[in-house]
Amino acid sequence: MTAGTVVGRSATERVLVAVLLPVLGVAAAEAVNLLAPTIAGLPWAPLQGPFRLIARLPEPHTTVGAMVVGLVAGLVLVAIAAAEAVTVRVSDDDLAITRDDATTTVRRDQVSAVYLAGRDLVVLGTRTEELARQRVELSAGRLRAAFTRHGYPWRADGDPHAEAYRRWVPGLPGLPDAADSLFRARARALDRKHGDDADELRGELGRLGVVVADRDGRQYFRQCPAPDRADG
Repeated sequence: MTAGTVVGRSATERVLVAVLLPVLGVAAAEAVNLLAPTIAGLPWAPLQGPFRLIARLPEPHTTVGAMVVGLVAGLVLVAIAAAEAVTVRVSDDDLAITRDDATTTVRRDQVSAVYLAGRDLVVLGTRTEELARQRVELSAGRLRAAFTRHGYPWRADGDPHAEAYRRWVPGLPGLPDAADSLFRARARALDRKHGDDADELRGELGRLGVVVADRDGRQYFRQCPAPDRADG
């Protein structure tokens, strides 16, 4: 297996995240500290109790406390950003997408297309099924260069099967068993902004051979060809 090309956050981006988030946390906490007396005097302002408490505390305790709280909050955000960072490794043999210590690996000979759908990196298989879909905050140019360098079919124009999608409506005939129930559950998850649930249900539909695309809050789908079955 070759080492391949790795696409992730640049060193500059990592430094900016590590420095900027704690600085912003401290600045935001100190702004609350400075504005607390003014806000506490506004009868219509929300959260009067906490602001009055902050306004009554003596200096320099409030300033020091605000700096500590802001710094801790910023460091927590740095840790979250690091955990959610996505790294894509591409080689002649396979590709690997890693996020939060979870890695999805796909062999090169399984791939029929790679493209960006909005901010999602999508990898399609030989039956046009989705082998991987991951939200990425990476340069489209760097991704394209990595995949084309190793001979992958990068689609700069997006989904090559975009015209095959149909809009899902409840009770639509012709879907596999259980697909309609999964679509209904996913519609509820989307309405409630439960992204993780919606992603999990997308995967369940994918296992039924149904590929899902979200457009303007609506669900569209296409069905993959059935896999070939060996005789005997």
